[in-house]
Amino acid sequence: MITVEDARSLLFDLVSPLETESVSLHETAGRVLAQDVSATRDQPPFPASSMDGYALKSAEVELHAMFKVIGESAAGRRFNGTVGPGQAVRIFTGAPVPEGADFVVIQEDTERRGDLITISDEPGVKTNIRPAGVDFKAGNKITAPRILRPEDVALMAAMNIPTVPVVRKPVVALISTGDELVMPGEKPGPDQIIASNTFGLKALLENEGAQVRILPIARDTIASLETAFGLAAGADLVVTIGGASVGEYDLVADVSQNLGMERSFYKIRMRPGKPLMAGRLNGTAMVGLPGNPVSAMVCGYLFLLPMLRRMLGIEQVLAPFQHARLTEPIGKNGPREHYMRAVLSEDGIRACADQDSSLLSVLARANALLVREPNDPARPAGEKVLYLPI
Repeated sequence: MITVEDARSLLFDLVSPLETESVSLHETAGRVLAQDVSATRDQPPFPASSMDGYALKSAEVELHAMFKVIGESAAGRRFNGTVGPGQAVRIFTGAPVPEGADFVVIQEDTERRGDLITISDEPGVKTNIRPAGVDFKAGNKITAPRILRPEDVALMAAMNIPTVPVVRKPVVALISTGDELVMPGEKPGPDQIIASNTFGLKALLENEGAQVRILPIARDTIASLETAFGLAAGADLVVTIGGASVGEYDLVADVSQNLGMERSFYKIRMRPGKPLMAGRLNGTAMVGLPGNPVSAMVCGYLFLLPMLRRMLGIEQVLAPFQHARLTEPIGKNGPREHYMRAVLSEDGIRACADQDSSLLSVLARANALLVREPNDPARPAGEKVLYLPI
């Protein structure tokens, strides 16, 4: 058995950053920017009013001063003349400031009668004008790599960037194995259960930016597994769930090796998730996850997500561990690194009472994995421990 750290290092060697593709701006949220993009114009492209009011010359701004209104400037419809001495232009938020004006008196500080206005309240010193290019200028960049947030998409739209270079989504093929499994919605036999791992992993991986294909359940026969592997062709990562242990019906290792898999490792010194296998199947990264639901999901967090991040070119592939204080004591740990389902709150963190790797209900209540080193001694309440948010 190898350590979690060694397993991650070997897994990273199985994958590499994917190629770039161009997609429409409206398809970019959550994608990874592959190359820097640059603004094609200044924003705003002209000095613009930040308030509704009147544009005039700052040298003439004083309490009780009077001005003649000679026109109007609205967003998308500027005033084309020049503001002269004693003149003002009615202006609205976002509208271009007319030539000759360098101050906007807000309408609340004025009184108007016909085409005359009077500054009725102290206007202050703020010009209420946004300079041209105050937000960004032509040539300003959004740098790669980065996961594009809605705010980034809005910024690119303002920069007039209609298509965006992003990293291609990794294609992941998920293969659940076992005669005991049926799909949700089907009627299970007396000795069967519902396949759950596939759907939890699909949600986990797609949330990280993958394109996930759920393949038909592979039965516990060589022919069925060979068919499933054939259907996985074209994926960037093949993930099997179950069948990677050493029982008579655990056929994944033998079948994949007969199909040409070059094994990188088998078994990790951790719980849950010890019987994890990885390698390359005809040039494609393959990971064989254990069949217990919690084991599969924990391995998804610890191993599959970092592999995806590497394929997407994200610089920080490993989610950083954090610290919290125990709200309840925990007993000593055994010889394997343990990732315990835990609940994090404002008061600290507590390990869930039952750590059985088949209990999805416990995983659903957890929001963190409490990390225990091998042979870690018992810890009292109040002591700091490591955890990984989930």
